Amino acid sequence: MDKFINKLRNLDAYPKINEDFYNRSISGGVITLISSILMLLLFFSEFRLYLHTVTETKLVVDTSRGEQLHIDFDVTFPAIPCSLLSIDAMDISGEQHLDIRHDINKKRIDSNGNVIEIRPDGIGHTKVEKPLQRHGGRLEKDEKYCGSCFGAEMSEEDCCNSCEEVREAYRKRGWGVTNPDLIDQCKREDFIQKIKDEQGEGCNIVGTLEVNKVAGNFHFAPGKSFHQANLHVLELLAFQMDNYNITHRINKLSFGRYYPGNVNPLDGVTWIQGTEHGTYQYFLKVVPTIYKDIRGHTINSNQFSATEHFKSAEFGRSQSLPGVFFFYDLSPIKVTFNEEHTSFLHFLTHICAIVGGIFTVAGIVDSFVYHGQKALKKKVEIGKFI
Repeated sequence: MDKFINKLRNLDAYPKINEDFYNRSISGGVITLISSILMLLLFFSEFRLYLHTVTETKLVVDTSRGEQLHIDFDVTFPAIPCSLLSIDAMDISGEQHLDIRHDINKKRIDSNGNVIEIRPDGIGHTKVEKPLQRHGGRLEKDEKYCGSCFGAEMSEEDCCNSCEEVREAYRKRGWGVTNPDLIDQCKREDFIQKIKDEQGEGCNIVGTLEVNKVAGNFHFAPGKSFHQANLHVLELLAFQMDNYNITHRINKLSFGRYYPGNVNPLDGVTWIQGTEHGTYQYFLKVVPTIYKDIRGHTINSNQFSATEHFKSAEFGRSQSLPGVFFFYDLSPIKVTFNEEHTSFLHFLTHICAIVGGIFTVAGIVDSFVYHGQKALKKKVEIGKFI
């Protein structure tokens, strides 16, 4: 047993020196105090970093299928009244959503940006008192009003009981309503007068869209949209001005839920139309993103980059219709963010490096100062004897 203890004693890498051989100095005390303060500061700095989370970023191929893309928007048009402003969405799969109304709210604003009225999309349907039937006669007992669609009926049972329903029937036929004065329902609802009352106003349109997760576009434009000869056409009402001012401000545009660090590049962007009229286009590259926080909660969202282009209107070309278009495409690469703590072993390694490094450097400095002072003192003593 004693032999084993002796061998263990020989393995001691830290041999002890008798205290009688220690020589303590003022410079050594100063260096020890400074190095101790540095150790303490660096320890607390490292400990603070250990308590905070770090975000690890990875790029992977997006293999998800059949998902929906959630779009939130808040856009202000200071020169287009709410009664004319509509939103459409379409994608490369051929799916189209024209004149979207659900989950859309519009705020009428005056020239100073003050809110006049908040209402869901659409002008609304006025109740018709003593309405006429389709063939001009008065309603008999138990009969229901069935207004004419003015040639746009798909079947004999179709009824258009409001101006909006007539416009919708025309849109499905690929026609545009250019003179609402000739439509009985529009005259009864004072459709034209309502729009004239809103001239000089603007509109703040807020809402959400759920679209297929494929490339596509959505756009804001005056009038209803319909298709004619495979072209996208807007119903520009005859009583409106020929050129529409599409000056706009994007208060918010996001694809999916917010996650920490998310930046939407178009938030707060304003574009003011000059003398030229045309279409303003945004081209967006949407990158699927997954954020996983330290508690394991996962947020599926997207981030995007954007470029802008103004397409000037050309005479006789329906492709250059007034409006603000957002063309989006999806990246095949998905970004994942994972929040995590620095491992304890990593933290311990840094602490050992701090303590050992400062202790070693302090020892070198102390040795240099001690031997320097000793050499200088010896020279001074030699000089006294000469």
